[in-house]
Amino acid sequence: MNKKLAAALSGGAVLVVAMSGCTSGSGEKEPDPKLVSWAKSVCDAVPPQDAKIRSANASIAAIATDTNLPPKSAQKTYAQAFQDMADGYKALADALDGAGAPPGIDGGAKLQQDASKNLAGLSTSYAELKKKVDGLDTKDQGKFARGLKEVASQSKEVGKQGESGTQALKRLEQDDVKKAMAKQPSCKVAASATAQPAGSATAG
Repeated sequence: MNKKLAAALSGGAVLVVAMSGCTSGSGEKEPDPKLVSWAKSVCDAVPPQDAKIRSANASIAAIATDTNLPPKSAQKTYAQAFQDMADGYKALADALDGAGAPPGIDGGAKLQQDASKNLAGLSTSYAELKKKVDGLDTKDQGKFARGLKEVASQSKEVGKQGESGTQALKRLEQDDVKKAMAKQPSCKVAASATAQPAGSATAG
């Protein structure tokens, strides 16, 4: 059962990849310096939040196959992971809000607001999942398992929400915005973390 929960949650890190998978071809026209400065303010927020969300996914994956884990320990791990995800997405939404519309991009304000709204919505959803986990009955193994099942199906919905968030970010990261982000070392750091094999943090 817990494997389902882990699978439903592992989509979390994918969203950050959309913000950090920045590559740029050589010999292209340089993006506007104002846009480069905008990209820096967004990209600089990515690595710490990417690490936080990745770590939350890893901690859930690590306990997903442990059938002997006491409910109280499982509850603590899930609650912390959901809290970290809520915090991570909130910080990314705040970074986009703080950066404002990308300069010189047609319809940039709407694209930026859509992406930010999606991230903020994900943060709220993970905070709700944490609340649900906090309220589970850890004294009764059967009740706890049933409660986790509900959390798993709810987290599946959050996974779908994450997919639309990824699409919103990809729409924002087109053309000149993508080029400007490709110039940011902080985006490259997150992109190289993404290239690491999944599950490497779950040993033990």
